[in-house]
Amino acid sequence: MRTAHRVETVRAAEAALMARLPEGALMGRAAAGLAAACFSLLGKGRVYGARVVLLVGSGDNGGDALLAGARLARRGAGVTAVLLGDRAHDGGLAALRAAGGRVVDSADGDPFEPLAAADLVLDGITGIGGRGGLRPAAVPVARAARGSDAVVVAVDLPSGVDADTGEIAGEALRADVTVTFGTYKPALLVDPARSYAGALRLVDIGLGGELPGVPDLEALQHQDVARLLPVPDAGSDKYRRGVLGVVAGSARYPGAAVLAVEGALRGGAGAVRYVGAAADAVIARHPETLVHAGPPDRAGRVQAWVVGPGLGDESGVAEVLASDVPVLVDADGLRGLDPALVRARSAPTLLTPHAGEAAALLGVARDEVEAGRLEAVRELSERYGATVLLKGSTTLVHGSGGPVRVNPTGTAWLATAGSGDVLSGLAGSLLAAGLRPLDAGSCAAYLHGLAARRVSEERGPVTAGEVAGALGGAWRDVTSGS
Repeated sequence: MRTAHRVETVRAAEAALMARLPEGALMGRAAAGLAAACFSLLGKGRVYGARVVLLVGSGDNGGDALLAGARLARRGAGVTAVLLGDRAHDGGLAALRAAGGRVVDSADGDPFEPLAAADLVLDGITGIGGRGGLRPAAVPVARAARGSDAVVVAVDLPSGVDADTGEIAGEALRADVTVTFGTYKPALLVDPARSYAGALRLVDIGLGGELPGVPDLEALQHQDVARLLPVPDAGSDKYRRGVLGVVAGSARYPGAAVLAVEGALRGGAGAVRYVGAAADAVIARHPETLVHAGPPDRAGRVQAWVVGPGLGDESGVAEVLASDVPVLVDADGLRGLDPALVRARSAPTLLTPHAGEAAALLGVARDEVEAGRLEAVRELSERYGATVLLKGSTTLVHGSGGPVRVNPTGTAWLATAGSGDVLSGLAGSLLAAGLRPLDAGSCAAYLHGLAARRVSEERGPVTAGEVAGALGGAWRDVTSGS
């Protein structure tokens, strides 16, 4: 499992560790790991004669870049440091000069000349304490770095992004690779900043023993999902595997019901009870479905409900929320949802909005949600007393307290009609199997994204039905350890 920690937590852990180490030892560890990553990126036999440019700010990230640059210079690279701050790390500057590196002060020299021929650029302009985007003086240099043919490597995180929130207020430098130290920073896992980070490499500098046991963010990996997924045994029947009730679809949107039911069936539900206006379409596609005319409380025994996909103006949300089993509310079910009604429930609730629906629930503009996804998912969870799965370029899942789960799988091709209906059915089936909402939502998002990735890698654009069809393969990939 990948974990991330906020700036104040990282600062406290670093301070505790530095108190027990010789002066400069922690920065030395970071620089050694950064240099090793650069050696790898340049390739065996290509370090000697490589042209490396360091973009150096006033903070410790600039010092890391200078010390790593000194190591590269000692291996034969031609290293130029471009100073962009009002000061630079004295020890790092001395080490670089002693190794034969060149230093250019952007206030007096030409910072663009070395970038034009660079093979690798180290971005050490700002660090984890940076706020508000790049300073105006650094913007043209950052643009020149990005416009060059060099591989851009961010030191700890890309300059110009907010380490704690992933927000970008101004201009930031997009990296090809980010080498981060001690622990991941939230911005490296959450869009919009995540898309600026490129490939991630974590350098162990010994912070593990100083970090708290509960991180601020966590991202499941294959083995974590495999451990959580339900597996039937010889004594299982459909009720032990979980019966899911689905209230979805309408005369106008029958496909939403079909896709939600298919997601549930592909997610391992022992049975699906369908209530709604799309019964004929559901039975035609999935004859194993148990259909009922309604109301939901007369449809029969279920272990969980999904309500909302394609529901239009049809009723059923209040009746389902009145039940004493876990409920997933999506799409049309979220429209005008009363926080008091959800908070009053005795059983858990999972809300699955996209950014537009989240914005309506919070009473803010959609752009505000997209720019601050972490804040939005936390606020929704707190307001509704529910677990919230916020769909989007970075899908986030958060319950009351504890870390936010960040989904690491998926593809932009998932932005297609009906994919959210499949996700609702899949997550609902896991709720019915007994998973808590945080686990049901995050495992469903993981499998859903993995299935879409499988299809898109084979043939590009995907449909919601193809994603549903690939869920079995994604499940197999996860549980087989492949």
